Amino acid sequence: MSNFREIVTKAVIGKAKKTSGGSYKITTDEVPNTILGCWVINHSFNGTNNLGSVLINGAFDINVWYSYDNDTKTGVTTKRFTYTDKMNIPLKNDSILDNNSEIIVRSLKQPTVTNVDIVDGVVNLTIEKELGVEIVGNTKVKVSVEDFDDDYEEVIDEEIENEIDNLEEDYLDKKE
Repeated sequence: MSNFREIVTKAVIGKAKKTSGGSYKITTDEVPNTILGCWVINHSFNGTNNLGSVLINGAFDINVWYSYDNDTKTGVTTKRFTYTDKMNIPLKNDSILDNNSEIIVRSLKQPTVTNVDIVDGVVNLTIEKELGVEIVGNTKVKVSVEDFDDDYEEVIDEEIENEIDNLEEDYLDKKE
């Protein structure tokens, strides 16, 4: 006969991803003629519980390599930007996001420059990124428990038993 037990354990109770983008402006020291390259580095982020939803605070640096002075010289400008994304994560089995829940944020697609142009001497960029969030919290699992007898079964090795039965009891006495 079996019965059921509930085990309380930590498990993923919610999971979602979000693609988001933003527009950014960078003013360079010189008036740029051509954008030679753009890249995003030093991306950092963390997630916090915000009244039942997840608030992601992050930051990254944007480097812009450009030419100026009629494309005869080059320069690089770096600027740090911050962002905030809010995500409502659907939770499984009527779970609740509380202060005991662990929020794990991963970058599924690093921030990348999808568009760049120069308007009135200012560099305009569009950045796109994708973040994934997992919420780990307490949940219950029901398992079936079988009633087993805890006694060990004795196993008899017949070959060893046969050798023991065929031993000469006076073997040691004959050696002397």
